[in-house]
Amino acid sequence: MKIFYGPKGTGKTKAIIDCANETAKTAKGHVVFITDTNRYAFDLKQPIRFLNVDDFDVKCETGLRGFIKGIVAANGDNEYIFLDGIARISDKPLSDLGSIFAAMDKLEKDYGVNFVLTCSASKEDLPEFVLKYID
Repeated sequence: MKIFYGPKGTGKTKAIIDCANETAKTAKGHVVFITDTNRYAFDLKQPIRFLNVDDFDVKCETGLRGFIKGIVAANGDNEYIFLDGIARISDKPLSDLGSIFAAMDKLEKDYGVNFVLTCSASKEDLPEFVLKYID
C-alpha cells in the first residue's frame, strides 16, 4: 500500500493522478481510480477505469469497504486501485478507519491488488496503522 499524505491543499490529488497515469503505462493488469468527484476524470489517461462513488451511492466506511471488495471480486485482473480521499468518502476521521485499512491490506495479500491512496493529514497526525505504509 502506498500513501500520499499531507494537509489539505498540498497536492495529494495531483500526485495520485500523476502516479496512476505513470502506473498505467506499465501495469499488466487493470488500473482503477476511485474518488467522489468527476472533477479529475479527464486528467486520467486511458485505459484507467474512473469510478465516482457518488454514482453508486457510497456514503460511509462500510459502503466503501463493500464497494472496494466488489471491485476486487468482480475482476481478478485488477492490479492497482487508486483511492483519492478515503476519509472524505468514508465520512469518518482518518483515525477511525483502521478496519478498512486492514481490509485493504488483506485484499493486497490475498488477491495481489495494490492500493494507492490519499490521506489528508500531516505525518505527525497520521494514525499508527497508516504510518506503517509510509516510506
